[in-house]
Amino acid sequence: MKLYFSNRVRQQSSLSRCLLLFTVVLSAASVCGWALPTAKTDDDKPLGKVPKLPVDSLPAKISTTKIPGGFNGIPAAPADNATTAEKVSLGRKLFFDPILSTDGTVSCASCHQPDHGFASPDPIAVGVGGKIGKRNAPTVINRVFGKKFSWDGRDDSLEQQALGPLKSETELGGNVELVLENIRKNPEYVQQFQVVFGGDAKSPTPEMVTAENLAKAIASFERTLTSGNSKVDRFRAAEYEALSKEARQGLWIFESRGGCWKCHSGSNLTDEAFHNTGVGFGKSGRDQGRFEATKNPGHEFQYKTPTLRDVEFTAPYMHDGSVKTLREVVEFYNRGGDPNDPSLDKKMAPLNLSEKEIGFLVEFLKALSGESVLNPAN
Repeated sequence: MKLYFSNRVRQQSSLSRCLLLFTVVLSAASVCGWALPTAKTDDDKPLGKVPKLPVDSLPAKISTTKIPGGFNGIPAAPADNATTAEKVSLGRKLFFDPILSTDGTVSCASCHQPDHGFASPDPIAVGVGGKIGKRNAPTVINRVFGKKFSWDGRDDSLEQQALGPLKSETELGGNVELVLENIRKNPEYVQQFQVVFGGDAKSPTPEMVTAENLAKAIASFERTLTSGNSKVDRFRAAEYEALSKEARQGLWIFESRGGCWKCHSGSNLTDEAFHNTGVGFGKSGRDQGRFEATKNPGHEFQYKTPTLRDVEFTAPYMHDGSVKTLREVVEFYNRGGDPNDPSLDKKMAPLNLSEKEIGFLVEFLKALSGESVLNPAN
């Protein structure tokens, strides 16, 4: 009996010392600011460097009617969103303004940087607070010719696409109402929204500042961001000296044994369709592509064919930004993508190009840079 009580007393004494030690540690952590281990959450994902905030250095006036060389016309704007100079001006201002982000640090132009072909230099887009998104930010050049928008084609119009980043927590923060409230507190914006959407400029009211009107303004500006009359366009228009000998060889490969035209077709060099080229095959947690928008198993790992216009400015490439240079892009397709991918698009096949021919194709791609708001005279 004495032995039992003796052991019991020692156990209680040890427990008391442990509790005392734990209390001291917690107190020290509180005073010194030590970080104690916690359960991981979605907020523990690694952060990137917040992208720069580009200033608007585009020409003072941007044409809303000019047809880029190499195209037969410009698609009409939606019936409920006619293009006007005032609307384009408002959309342009919003595009460069960090007021569209919940913390006021990034803008549309942060991911679609004018000096980077209206694309992002980051492999994966980085948004508010350095939050890393899921995919590379593609160019907005020539999206006026688009039929589906975003890599997985989830959006049916530029207006719909313009609101996507505002609704995303990793892009502009995901609080559209907060953004609208901040805009409504700005008298200059209230006046502009009234002029564009209200008609009576003498009586501006915040009621015109809506998500729908904001999207219409940004989409109207993006429709003016075109590129055309490239060296390739001029060559096809009988200006034969426009293309170098190497680029001409590349054009021949592009239109013949390279088979590039099968997906990069038409004036904008895209079929606006979706394909699985094998990018990301074998990687853990592979992005499911168009399947995420349609839930159609046949669309898994497919992504929209991007335009090749101004492609030399928009590296890195592919939906995941995994390919750094144009030469590496051509080398990827020269291998036939990833032939081990069981759902690889049937149009994909090894090209068997020599190193010299790969160089020719790269020169052709560079010759697709055209006249735009960035390079008015190319």
